[in-house]
Amino acid sequence: MSEIVPEPALLRVAGSSPEGFQGAIGKRLSVLGPLLATILFGISAWILYRKLEAYNYHQILRALESLPSGNIVKAILLTFLSYFVLTGYDFLAIRYVGSRLSYQRLGLASFVNYAFNNNMGLSGLVGSSLRYRLYSSWGLSALQVARLIGFTVVTFWLGMSLVSGVSFILEPLPIPRMAGLPFHTARIFGLVLLVYPILYLSVVTMRRRPLRIGSWDFPMPSPKIVLAQVCLAPLDWVIAAGVLYAVLPFSVSVSFPRFVTVFLLAQVAGLVSNLPGGVGVFEAVILLLLSGTVSTPVLLASIVVYRAIYYLLPLLLASLLLGFYELARRREGLQRAGRFLAVSFPIVVPQILSITIFAGGAILLFSGATPGVRGRLNWLDDLVPLSIVEVSHFLGSVAGVGLLILSRGLQRRLDAAYVLSIILLAGGIVLSLFKGLDYEEAIVLAVMLAAILPCHRHFYRKASLVNEPFTPGWTLAIVLVVSSSILLGFFSYKHVGYSADLWWHFSLFGNAPRFVRASVGALAVALWFSVAKLLQPAIPEPALPTEEDLLKARSIVERSRTTTANLALLGDKPLLFSASGNGFLMFDIEGRTWVSMGDPVGPPADQAELAWKLREMSDRHVGYTVFYEIGAGNLPLYIELGLSFLKVGEEGRIPLASFTLDGGSRKTLRKSHRKLEAEGLSFTIIPREELEPLLPVFRRISDEWLAQKNTREKRFSLGYFDEEYLRWFPAAVIRRDGEIIAFANVWLGAEKVELSIDLMRHRNDAPPGVMDFLFLELIQWGRDQGYAWFNLGMAPLSGLERRSLGPVWNRLAALAFHHGEYFYNFQGLRTYKEKFDPVWQPVYIAAPRGLALPRVLANVASLISGNLKGVVSK
Repeated sequence: MSEIVPEPALLRVAGSSPEGFQGAIGKRLSVLGPLLATILFGISAWILYRKLEAYNYHQILRALESLPSGNIVKAILLTFLSYFVLTGYDFLAIRYVGSRLSYQRLGLASFVNYAFNNNMGLSGLVGSSLRYRLYSSWGLSALQVARLIGFTVVTFWLGMSLVSGVSFILEPLPIPRMAGLPFHTARIFGLVLLVYPILYLSVVTMRRRPLRIGSWDFPMPSPKIVLAQVCLAPLDWVIAAGVLYAVLPFSVSVSFPRFVTVFLLAQVAGLVSNLPGGVGVFEAVILLLLSGTVSTPVLLASIVVYRAIYYLLPLLLASLLLGFYELARRREGLQRAGRFLAVSFPIVVPQILSITIFAGGAILLFSGATPGVRGRLNWLDDLVPLSIVEVSHFLGSVAGVGLLILSRGLQRRLDAAYVLSIILLAGGIVLSLFKGLDYEEAIVLAVMLAAILPCHRHFYRKASLVNEPFTPGWTLAIVLVVSSSILLGFFSYKHVGYSADLWWHFSLFGNAPRFVRASVGALAVALWFSVAKLLQPAIPEPALPTEEDLLKARSIVERSRTTTANLALLGDKPLLFSASGNGFLMFDIEGRTWVSMGDPVGPPADQAELAWKLREMSDRHVGYTVFYEIGAGNLPLYIELGLSFLKVGEEGRIPLASFTLDGGSRKTLRKSHRKLEAEGLSFTIIPREELEPLLPVFRRISDEWLAQKNTREKRFSLGYFDEEYLRWFPAAVIRRDGEIIAFANVWLGAEKVELSIDLMRHRNDAPPGVMDFLFLELIQWGRDQGYAWFNLGMAPLSGLERRSLGPVWNRLAALAFHHGEYFYNFQGLRTYKEKFDPVWQPVYIAAPRGLALPRVLANVASLISGNLKGVVSK
């Protein structure tokens, strides 16, 4: 049994980002899911209450203790068999997509994926990124991974339909009679369920052409693979049902076929609820349909054991496996699979550990809501005073709700959440022992602590947990766990009469008062956090930087090796600074598109923090996140943000150490340069401190140049004439007979890695080739100063090929490059820069795809050109 759903991270990477087709509707749908889960959980809680109101906690415990140990051993063996069968899903899928990965790799990936995915419901928080990262890093393309996911989804429902259809026909449930319908209705429903397998087998048998979904082709599987699907998929569900059936005592009167029918119905209800593991909903359906044939306490005790064996045990093993590879990655001589996982797991570590810590919080809360073992409390009474027991019980529940909240911070990679989680886990281990010698609970928490300890490097963001967004689904999960622990406590102590005196009753076996006090403490922590979230300042609308902001940005720019960071000093774009103050991101908003100009500036950790901040800000405003003119270095980060890439051109960089005007290839440049020298042109670098008297001259030259070109100033990704902006930089000046005829502001990179120019203007009467002269002089000046590279800037839409099998964007961009000269001098700009023999490097835009992409590209073009009119006119 598995909970396999389409992987959202894969869809984003492959070009179908949720932002591309959801928008505001997607925001509403994101609330409907948790709302449906709340309704189903409420109904399930009512059913559980009605079924259990005649029983008490001690009867459940006695039923739990009476379960035969042999049954539990059989359930454990069947669990291992079930997860082994689940690897067959991936094995067949890998063959279907035409790959030949080793079983060692796919088996390991399958186990870790399903161990976490089975505990999460349909949310796919981990399964999406884990599957894509693992398989894409093993050489599978995005299309192959999409086909793999599609294949497993088909196999999943194939098994569900086959087993449930046959079960409903052979062993119809009494539900029709309960609803006043004819008895044969259940068998008709079973036949309806078999329509899907019959339809699927008919299609794959008769159809030869691939099935086209969107822009992707899904070929039909071979007969051997289909036969394996038909055999494997039902086996998965039957074994999963067998795990719970094996736990039940031998004396139960329900037959296995009927039990399978009930089990499948409960699983479907759990899947629809979207609750983690279908918790509550699954139990309610099982109790509703089987309580008449199996003792209710025995049935509930069996479900608890089943949950521990089939869900929690694999989850703990997967967490240990994760921690092992995080430690083992530093050793030499690892096998290839080990080395790979050490690289791949860091990408999904925060998500996996966030779920693990969430489970740890739930364990502490549920433990605080149930009575301690009397024998252990007697033994503990001889070791510690009662006050220690009382305080430990209270703080244990507080630590539990704290871990629930911190798990969200771990998913967001917050450093503070990592440190606090370690503290609460360590404290939880001690508190578990002092509140009732719950050594089983302490061992589980210790395993979680061992898994998280070596993973500090993955939690690098410096941010406030209170300021982090909590999605409706995440909020619902916390509310459900806290409320479930309280309901469990009231069920455990239903025999206790609640009164005001109960608050002040302290005794060794005063479990009910301890539960009440601990629940209030947990609720107080949750309430405090909720109020803090509500009272936090609203996210301010982006504002242009102040002079203080520009000075702060200037200090960061001076440490940046890339010269494009100087665009921040234009002051026309809002600036987003990192928590450390060592990095910033410049961006602007056009429509609903939030566009970062280039990569974030600063150390890698600050870059990641800033990218996520922009992503979160745009998401809160229901906007699209875009990173324009980025290099290849940060592409993994943008994948993690859920963005896809398009190549928008190439950037030319001249290696200065090897540049010379000698040789046949530079004959034309050399001849032009000497001619202009003979005409009296001279080159000078004017320091920024001496620039003020020349600014009026620069203004006249710029106005004359714009009028002669019949064009307007570009913005955002290019500098425009602004005296305040020019005052930040030295200027390269060309004079003729002492008069300035051309100028450019000079960008200087840190550590003399790179220099470049931004604003270039010349007088109308300047001789032809004056800008070549300026470039050559500045290149030679930079070489003499010890700079490594001269950045010529980007040639838009260049370097994209018009291949028939290439992406649509590449073909359209190549078409615009070759035939769009009216709108922009694409080819001319590339040809001009080619004269200097630069090294060309690709430049990308990271953005959502799907239906959002055309709007995003139009907004970016409008942002650069000033408005939409500027896109289609000079």
